Amino acid sequence: MSDARPGEVLVSPERLKERVDELALEISGDYRGRDLLVVGVLKGAVFFIADLVRQLDIPCELDFMAVSSYGSKTHSSGVVRILKDLDSPIAGRNVLVVEDVIDSGLTLSYLLRNLASREPASLEVCTLLTKPGHRRRGLDTRYVGFDLEDVYVVGYGLDHGERFRHLPYIAVLDPGTDPPQA
Repeated sequence: MSDARPGEVLVSPERLKERVDELALEISGDYRGRDLLVVGVLKGAVFFIADLVRQLDIPCELDFMAVSSYGSKTHSSGVVRILKDLDSPIAGRNVLVVEDVIDSGLTLSYLLRNLASREPASLEVCTLLTKPGHRRRGLDTRYVGFDLEDVYVVGYGLDHGERFRHLPYIAVLDPGTDPPQA
């Protein structure tokens, strides 16, 4: 078992709520009068998407995808796999992908190419967090909660080896005294 634990709190529960409310207001205004399908990327975005859609004041449908590129590591493996696909077709629909964090941008780039091939009317991204790596990929993210430095974070749905998702804030992962990797 790892000695990793939450360290410095970067985003408090109060600031998370405030920013989610701001994003919901912006999204509601942008999609008013349009058919909206909100696609949550599991598992990390589950807390964010639940809070976000509850604050939208427009009708929307909700679906989920699960993709993986991390495993239990703190850096992307470079291989993206779809673990759970959408339940409904998206052709002709306005799709808003809700992501927890955009780090290298590899996973989101793959996901957006995959979804674009299904011919939605529009395809936008709302992410809770971005890190500097996504800018190198030139990813266009319409809605961004917070920009972070290149640190590994946990809480509010984000995990390390499936731990710490339950935390009501976002904190830097303190690796503790894990034994060196072989």
